[in-house]
Amino acid sequence: MTLRIYNTLTRSKEEFVPRKPGQVDIYQCGITPYDFTHIGHARQYVFWDTVRRYLKYRGWNVFCVQNVTDVDDKIITRAKDEGVEPEDISEKYHRDFLEVMDMLGVERPDVMPKVTQHIPEIIKLVEGLIEKGYAYEVGGDVFFDVTSYPGYGKLSGRSLDDMMAGARIEINPKKRNTMDFALWKAAKPGEPAWDSPWGPGRPGWHIECSALALKYLGSSFDMHGGGDELVFPHHENEIAQSEAFTGEDFARYFVHHAMLNIDDVKMSKSLGNFFSVRDVLKEYEPGVIRYFFAARHYRTPANYGVEELEAADAAYRRLVSTLDAGRRALAAARKSATDAGAADEDGAARKEKEAVGLSLKAHAEEAEKKFIQGMDDDFNTAVALASLHDLARSVNEFLHVKGGTAGYSREDLEGLEKAVNTLETLGKVLGLFREAEASADSDMLESLVNLLIEVRRELRQKKEWALADRIRDSLKDIGIALEDTPTGTIWKRM
Repeated sequence: MTLRIYNTLTRSKEEFVPRKPGQVDIYQCGITPYDFTHIGHARQYVFWDTVRRYLKYRGWNVFCVQNVTDVDDKIITRAKDEGVEPEDISEKYHRDFLEVMDMLGVERPDVMPKVTQHIPEIIKLVEGLIEKGYAYEVGGDVFFDVTSYPGYGKLSGRSLDDMMAGARIEINPKKRNTMDFALWKAAKPGEPAWDSPWGPGRPGWHIECSALALKYLGSSFDMHGGGDELVFPHHENEIAQSEAFTGEDFARYFVHHAMLNIDDVKMSKSLGNFFSVRDVLKEYEPGVIRYFFAARHYRTPANYGVEELEAADAAYRRLVSTLDAGRRALAAARKSATDAGAADEDGAARKEKEAVGLSLKAHAEEAEKKFIQGMDDDFNTAVALASLHDLARSVNEFLHVKGGTAGYSREDLEGLEKAVNTLETLGKVLGLFREAEASADSDMLESLVNLLIEVRRELRQKKEWALADRIRDSLKDIGIALEDTPTGTIWKRM
């Protein structure tokens, strides 16, 4: 099977072939930290975390760079409104970003460079563009001349003439052309500024990503990621200035995710439908949020609403419950597994028992195959999730039939072990399951539940149905469901 990715640059799915065998280099557009991290941010970074996890699962080494735009008009405006320094704003909200990404299980990139710490690299790049004739300086500002780069517009698929004709950009008398964009901005009173050959100023928005990618990934790399609203002008401008400077292709694959709507309306602070990740995490577990994003393809606009979150919560809990029950059954079966007595069974009975375990093992292998097929088809996490649910159903059917652990054959044990390990491994690729934590509290819970199950069994034998039902209902109230099977009672977290 071969990984295929939709490349915005060619507007088609392409076989993924990295520049260096076994190595994938990624540049991911980072945040501008001027407010709390919102749920729209979460879609981007959860998706790219999943991409990186999957590439590692498939055997690639992954190196990821994610910038931090810590100097920007929005940061400066927020700082003035609050009467603090711009760096206070950027530090505060970048810290919030890191904390909530940790909560969501998003693994941190290998490098997270800040713009303000790379001013010399940015100035060097701007100087080079001027020397090569692609940029010009006017009154302390430096602009990129879009007419000097023949490939301008190739990412968005629009011609320069059409863009100029339809431009709604404020007229700037300093510019040669309406579409020219700033590489360096002359200093304004009260704003952060750095010395440069053109006088005090600060970087434009687009130049930072080119400079940082060049420093940490070289003149060309494999994947560039971000939201589809960045196709133009941000990524279009990155391509122009980077390729003009290096003479090489900037990135092989441009991967863009669709936006997140709130109750079918675009998320906007002005509309009052802005949700911070921290607020959402007060209502839902991190795994629920990740499940919600994984349930639809990354290039499909997602609608964030109560109904969608509740559906994700229920589906996620079914997977967690099955994995939890499977882990417990596997641990118990390992302790009690024995081949004793197998020789005393007739051939037909033995084969029937063996078939149950062999069937579960086959289901696990099929689930893994479908998971990879889905992810190899442009990171289709919805298909990958479906394979997990198929496997979870098979595990539940197995546990229902086998019940306790006394009757487990060697094949049963192997099948259950394969299924549980596969469910856990593939779920972790999507970031759904954290490492199993064996703690005193969890051991105590299991002991108490098992004790209540035994008490309930004795009550049922004595036909004291009311008390037995009370135990079952009380456990259900605290999120533990009992299931009576032909060979015993098993329990799951709801």
